[in-house]
Amino acid sequence: MKSLIVDDELTTRLMLKKILSPYGPSDTVSNGKEAITAFWLALKDKEPYDLICLDILMPEVNGKTVLKKIREIEDMSELPKNKKVNIFMVTSLNDSKTIMDTIVKYKCDSYILKPVSQAKVISKLKQFNIIQ
Repeated sequence: MKSLIVDDELTTRLMLKKILSPYGPSDTVSNGKEAITAFWLALKDKEPYDLICLDILMPEVNGKTVLKKIREIEDMSELPKNKKVNIFMVTSLNDSKTIMDTIVKYKCDSYILKPVSQAKVISKLKQFNIIQ
């Protein structure tokens, strides 16, 4: 499993990288602009990400905009649904409107509330059959 971790908080990036390390390589970036570039380059190089853990509140470009752009790139590339990256929003925003917007309007796959824990992340990976 190849993953991309996108968060402006170093602690969260390090924690997620440690949690995901047994399952494959993880790249980390600290803002939305870098995330879009990393996603596009991986897709172009035919080494796409299997999972993106994406914060919402970030400098440069926020997580919702990143999510929207990634889904647009996938649609333009005509990727079949089963080849699209799993995107989990990882954020402290827990109001129902934000959660519903990111899932329904922006098409994220799931939502993990901070603080991040190994149990939460592993549970989501199993729920989406990313790991056994």
